[in-house]
Order: sequence, then C-alpha cells, then structure tokens
Amino acid sequence: MASRKATKAPRAPKATRPNRRDDDAVRPRDVSATKQRLVDAVGAILARDGFSGLGVNAVAQQACTDKALIYRYFGGLPELLGAYAESASFWPTVEELAGGSLESLSAMPLRERWAHALHHYIKQLRKRPLTQEILAWELSERNEVTARLEEVRERRGLVLSTVLGLGVPASVDVAAIAGLFASAVHYLLVRARKIRVFNGIDLHSEQGWLRLEVAARAMILGALEPPRG
Repeated sequence: MASRKATKAPRAPKATRPNRRDDDAVRPRDVSATKQRLVDAVGAILARDGFSGLGVNAVAQQACTDKALIYRYFGGLPELLGAYAESASFWPTVEELAGGSLESLSAMPLRERWAHALHHYIKQLRKRPLTQEILAWELSERNEVTARLEEVRERRGLVLSTVLGLGVPASVDVAAIAGLFASAVHYLLVRARKIRVFNGIDLHSEQGWLRLEVAARAMILGALEPPRG
C-alpha cells in the first residue's frame, strides 16, 4: 500500500509591525495630543523648576512620552520651546488681549478702547498661573528661552499698542504709557504669588483687582490727554 505523504499545514503570514509614521498618520488626534502634552510639559517645568530644569529628558518625562518624539514632531528642544512661546498657554493671543477682534477694538471710542484692553490684559494674565511663575523666574535669569518668550510678548504687545494708538495725539507716547501699566500688572501678579496684601489692597480678591483696574483706567485716560502749554 502506497504511503501517504504528510502535508504541511500552511504557515500563518508573518505579523508585520506597523510603521510608526503610517500609524501616526492614521491617528492624527494622537499626534496632536502628544504634541500638546510636550508643549504643556515645557510650561510645567518652567513654572516648577525654572529655566535650569529644562532638558529633553525632563520634558519627555513630564509629558510621559518618548524623548524621540520631541525631535520627530518639533525637530529638537529649541523648536519645542519656540512652540511653547507661541502658544496661548504661555501668552494670550492678540485677540484675547483685545477682548475680541482687533477690528472691533479699533472701532471703539478712544477711552472705551483703552479701558476695554486694560480689563482684558489683566483678566488674561490672572488666569494663567504658569505664566505668572515664569514672569517671576525671568526676573533672575536671562537665556535663549527668555529671549524667545520676550520676542512673542513684544510682538503681540506692539500689535495691540498700534490699535490703542489710533486717534491718540502725536505728542502722547503710547508705547511708554502701555509699557508702564503692563509692567505694573506683571509686578503685582508676581508679588501676589507670595503675599496677599499690597499697600492695603487684597491681591487675592476680585474686589482688590477691580480697585486697581479702576485706578489704572483713570490714570491712563488722564495720560492720553495731550500736554498743555
């Protein structure tokens, strides 16, 4: 009797490891979420440890992800820092500072325009505790990171100042007025991290900041008048 030859069972196809790039292309939300975690990690480290705490490993650990993704999604740490500086997480957008569109702000009467911008400037910075921490660190450190953060602040501030200056007499120094009051807001926000009362005003209360805003508004509107004589 002829013996039957045993037939081999067909081999299962080899499992192929999905290409990470293709995988990410299929899941754009995951990529976006990871990028945002990395950007947010920069802010968290700056606020907690200052600029000396920044590094590829520290950021990856804070974001709970692989440090290779920093290079893959941003090109490196300097580019990631640039992304953080440009994000609204760090500094309000021009529209947030203006309390709406620049067109709407520019259409307001002069006094109302400045009062509106002042209110939203204070409001937007008060709601960003991480930004307040970074402003405090910037007082004692100067490096590439602070330069990037300053560049974004300056750029957005100049755009806002241009709109605020519409219709203001040429003899009035708009940039100086805006700079003085912006720096006053920054200082009081930084002080409020450690103390509650400054010159009898409660910096931890809405009433305290309302008092400051009302006083600042009156001073600004007085400063907008052209000098006499």
